[in-house]
Amino acid sequence: MTFATTILTLYPDMFPGPLGQSIAGRALGEAKWSLNAVNIRDFAIDQHRTVDDTPAGGGAGMVLRADVVAAALDSVADDRPILAMTPRGAPLTQARVRTLAGGPGAIILCGRFEGFDERLFEARAIEQVSIGDYVLSGGEMGALVLLDACIRLLPGVMGAPSSGDEESFESGLLEYPHYTRPVEWEGRTIPEVLRSGDHARIAAWRKSQAETDTRLRRPDLWERHEGARVSSPSGARRQTKDD
Repeated sequence: MTFATTILTLYPDMFPGPLGQSIAGRALGEAKWSLNAVNIRDFAIDQHRTVDDTPAGGGAGMVLRADVVAAALDSVADDRPILAMTPRGAPLTQARVRTLAGGPGAIILCGRFEGFDERLFEARAIEQVSIGDYVLSGGEMGALVLLDACIRLLPGVMGAPSSGDEESFESGLLEYPHYTRPVEWEGRTIPEVLRSGDHARIAAWRKSQAETDTRLRRPDLWERHEGARVSSPSGARRQTKDD
């Protein structure tokens, strides 16, 4: 089954962009996913092809009109989830990406200007998504990020099926550090444990490094990880035994 994506944007020429290269580009050529970029401006109702207007109540900037965006959305809507890229959305997570990648595809709305008329979200089933606590010029870059995260998880896109199993966020932790040849570089050597051939020691070291890095670099992730571990049935049993 092809992962079918439709992008609603004022700048369809931005797609596939970087997704036409590397593993995503190969997967596109192999029809593992498909892309349809739809120009929202084609659904404007006046001769000037107007898609935005001034904010109600005053203020700077312009707002995308609900009637125009809804017409564009209704022209492509089906059983796929609809996502709007906006800094007001819920943070994108690896868990959400994995769920999306396991589905039929997605319809993605790319905002511009001051964003969308809020009535659009009241009238249509749209999931608002953010890729971080910062503001971009539009939702297109966010859509590219979301799609790249999904495409790499599609069957056959990465080499080995297990390639993504130990990456950052898959287990709630940051990924452990990696090393490769040469063994020594500028006086720095690969940790001895990784050269030992002892798979049990290597696994323990990697787990310890992942936990330490997450605790120091992303205390928010560490807190959630610890909370999930303690609240799980196995975690609860371990805690009771330790007490």
